[in-house]
Amino acid sequence: MNDLAEVGHLVRQLNDAQKEAVTAPPDHRLVLAGAGSGKTRVLVHRIAWLIGVERVSPLSILAVTFTNKAANEMRGRIEQLLAMPVRQLWVGTFHGIAHRMLRLHWKEARLRQDFQILDSDDQQRLVKRIIKQLDLPDDQWPAKMVTNWINSQKEEGRRPGSFDDMGDFTQRALVRVYTAYHSTCEAQGLVDFAELLLRAYELCRDHAEVQAHYRRKFRHVLVDEFQDTNTLQYLWLKLLVGDQGVLFAVGDDDQSVYGWRGAKVENMIKLQREFAGLEIVRLEQNYRSTGTILKAANGLIERNTGRLGKNLWTDGSDGAPIQLYAAFNEYDEAEFVVQRIKDHLNGPCRHADLAVLYRSNAQSRVMEEMLIRGRVPYRIYGGLRFFERMEVKDALAWLRLVHNRDDDVSFERALATPPQGVGATSLDKLRAAARDGGGSLWAAARRDPTLLGRTSAKLHQFLDKVDRLADQAREQPLAQVMDLVINGSGLREHYQKGAATEARASRGAGSDQAEARLENLDELVSAARSFEKPDEDGVEPVSAFLAHAALEAGEGQATAGEDSVQLMTLHSAKGLEFPVVFIVGLENGLFPSMRAVEEGNLEEERRLCYVGITRARQQLYLSYAEVRRIHGVEQIGMPSPFIKEIPSDCLMETRPRAGLLRPSSFGGAGSAGGGSNASRYGSGGGGYGGGTGGYTAPPRRIHGASTPDYGGLKLGQRVSHAKFGEGVILSFEGEGERAQVEIRFRDAGNKRLLLGLAKLQPL
Repeated sequence: MNDLAEVGHLVRQLNDAQKEAVTAPPDHRLVLAGAGSGKTRVLVHRIAWLIGVERVSPLSILAVTFTNKAANEMRGRIEQLLAMPVRQLWVGTFHGIAHRMLRLHWKEARLRQDFQILDSDDQQRLVKRIIKQLDLPDDQWPAKMVTNWINSQKEEGRRPGSFDDMGDFTQRALVRVYTAYHSTCEAQGLVDFAELLLRAYELCRDHAEVQAHYRRKFRHVLVDEFQDTNTLQYLWLKLLVGDQGVLFAVGDDDQSVYGWRGAKVENMIKLQREFAGLEIVRLEQNYRSTGTILKAANGLIERNTGRLGKNLWTDGSDGAPIQLYAAFNEYDEAEFVVQRIKDHLNGPCRHADLAVLYRSNAQSRVMEEMLIRGRVPYRIYGGLRFFERMEVKDALAWLRLVHNRDDDVSFERALATPPQGVGATSLDKLRAAARDGGGSLWAAARRDPTLLGRTSAKLHQFLDKVDRLADQAREQPLAQVMDLVINGSGLREHYQKGAATEARASRGAGSDQAEARLENLDELVSAARSFEKPDEDGVEPVSAFLAHAALEAGEGQATAGEDSVQLMTLHSAKGLEFPVVFIVGLENGLFPSMRAVEEGNLEEERRLCYVGITRARQQLYLSYAEVRRIHGVEQIGMPSPFIKEIPSDCLMETRPRAGLLRPSSFGGAGSAGGGSNASRYGSGGGGYGGGTGGYTAPPRRIHGASTPDYGGLKLGQRVSHAKFGEGVILSFEGEGERAQVEIRFRDAGNKRLLLGLAKLQPL
């Protein structure tokens, strides 16, 4: 690639900052790449520039990223730019590069030549077996929690012999498992994912000839998503670069959202201290989002301290304002989102152009319900649908068994979780007896009380527990039955122990996954409240609810590749973008999370909100609920502080507030005026948009319009209808007699009526 035309094509379409990064002299450099600023383009162009222009050998380049997809994309784009294959280029994930290195130096790394990699499931099974061998109770030492602890120690570079347990029982037990696990892996030639990195680091650290070889070989080390590196990855990169190599790191400290799994945002700050002469290039021109969305993101993230600092901008239009919706509750919020989705689908949008983002997986249930009701295909990105989640299926299995003792599938699942002390051998014997007797497992167990010998007592304790729950559940509302089953079965205690044990092991950091399971159990109780009475066909609540759960688990979600609305957590959304984005549940204690609020540590949560905002290309919706059922209890919510941190001229409220809280339960009147919303949003009317009023209006900017007259009726008012009975007014849309009024009736549910024809009587 000698001629100027060939050289020029590498940089012709880059902006000035991108050109500066791509064509820079061979010195340490940190490219601070804002969301949507073309960081991948810069990284691949830098590699192509080094090979095609600087005449650097592909063999002397190491390019590291975090996913195989990103690595493959990087390699393909480099080959396309250079119009030549670069098979010898070391491009891969941290784990892939480490594995390649260990295969080449297995002797020096003290490995068997035929060492095998343990995947996550196999690792967890091995840990579980070791826990059992050490006679540790598995209900107090969940294999998943212990496995995560072992991995976290390896990611910090700690081996079993490096601990002083300080007389702490929990630490001592964890180290015992770690030691036995390490010995087993050594004996069997097994290497887990965390071990790949630790072993590769130790290889380069402890063997001078290996270290010298790779320092000579890799004169240029390029790293993508540098803000996501953990302690061990940073140390390994620093070791490889040494005194002679050149580090080219691309990252964004404002998008560091994986602290809970070991990522160290401070690694970006350490670069400036530990790599002499490091230059910073800022990529601030955004090619994804409108000016309004970027202004909102900048205004939010500037509240964080210790940032390296940048300001996103675009030469495109300002675009539409961000729409802010103050919902009455989570159902109202979900209805709003689904209606807006339908509005966009009537235009040029496909389903896949729309994404709904939330902080916690438990929030998806109501959204899924409304999407199914609205016949909108959807897909949970990177996760299971609510009724397919393990803890939800466990609880429903207990409910089914209480409802129907002859349900063998539910019998086996309930027997297994929480563990009842009936092992696989005993269960096989019970299955054989059921087959011989021609009946269910339950019938076989009751027919022969001594069938399982010494295990029979434990089996009958389980049977008696199910009978006792059934007796207690008689004549109780379904939500209470669901709560009774979750508690009486021991499921809540089972998952609480897992969360508590992990919290102790991690010195109070807790377990996001274990806590999420408890939240999902509480959400299941909330879901059951919608089935308190027989349905329109007279089906009893338990049967209706179980049918609903089964149908929702099996239908309604688009298959892979089908055009469908995307539902995902904010963490899952990182790296993605959509024309239209909804961020729901912006309430203090939900987003930011309660833990972050209690610890006064909002910065990573704020970065997560920044990530969510910058996923939107054209239109962004934000919403929160004034009342939300959390852990089975209706709670009045405060808007997230992140909303107030967004510049007010970026926001447009889609429905002005009337200083009125929706009743927290049927029959209670809302309280108007300054006692509720006035204290939460400040006086002067209208909060973020500065408006007043009390109806659902088409999106518009708010300029203090007066409240329309609805014949003396108001939001939250109790009314009576000749056909549907008593209800509470939820919203108005339109004006005068042609206005539509939405009412939640005690028996008939939600209805939309034409105000001029409804003949509502105030109560």
